[in-house]
Amino acid sequence: MRAVTWNVNGLRALLGKGIVPWEAVPGAEVVALQEIKASPAQLGALAEPAGWHAAWCPARKPGYSGTALLSRRRPDEIAAGLGDPAFDDEGRTIAMRFGDLVVISAYFPNSQEGGARLAYKLAYCAAMEGYLARWRARGCETLLLGDYNIAHRPIDLARPEDNEQSPGYLPEERAWFSRYLQLGYRDVFRERYPELTGAYTWWSFRARARERNIGWRIDYATTSPQLAARVREIAHHPEIGGSDHCPVSVTLA
Repeated sequence: MRAVTWNVNGLRALLGKGIVPWEAVPGAEVVALQEIKASPAQLGALAEPAGWHAAWCPARKPGYSGTALLSRRRPDEIAAGLGDPAFDDEGRTIAMRFGDLVVISAYFPNSQEGGARLAYKLAYCAAMEGYLARWRARGCETLLLGDYNIAHRPIDLARPEDNEQSPGYLPEERAWFSRYLQLGYRDVFRERYPELTGAYTWWSFRARARERNIGWRIDYATTSPQLAARVREIAHHPEIGGSDHCPVSVTLA
C-alpha cells in the first residue's frame, strides 16, 4: 500500500489550478488530505471520484479546516472524529480501517501567535493519544498521516534559533512530540534519514521561501511500533506544487 498525506490548503483552490490531489503522487492507493476547506456538497461529482472510495470530515465553519481520506480499496470501516465536539466540529480527524490496519488523516491545530491556542492544541494531542490507544486495543496497527503543525527538532526547520517562540516550535509542542515517540510511535522519516537537513514539507508563501528552501517539516507519517517494520519507503515530494505544503508518501509491505 502506498499512502500519501497532503495539506492542500483549500481543495477547491487546488482543483481550480488543475491539480487533482489524489492523482498527484503516482501509485497512491490511500490519500489523506487536510485543510480541505470544503464540504462534499461543494465538490459535486468529485465528492466520490471514479475509482475511489471517499470519506469527508468537513468543519462546521464554512471554508475552514477539514480532513478527508480516499482509498482505491473499499475500507472495512470509516470513523469520523475523535468523539469530542471541541475537535470534531473543526473536522480535524477521519480514519479508515482495512483489516487490522487503521489509516488516519489528522489536521493538528495551529497553536497561533503567542500560544493563543496552545492549550487547545495540547488537548487535541492528548485526545489523539487516547484515540490511537483505542484502535490498538482492538488489535489494530495505526498509520497517522497529517499536518501535525509541529517541527520536532532543530533539524526540522531552516531557522530554529529565530523561531524559539513561534507557533509550531514552542517547547510544549516539541515536548509532546517527544512524549509521543516515547510511547513507541515511530517517526519513520527521521529514523531513515537521521542527519538529512533541508527536508521540509511547508514553506511560507512570503519572501520566496520555497524557492530558497526556508521551510519546516511539519507533515508526518508516523506508525504504531510494530507497523514501522513494514515501511518500505517514505518520501517528501517538494516538486509537487499548488499548496504551501508538499505531499509525503509512505509505502507499506
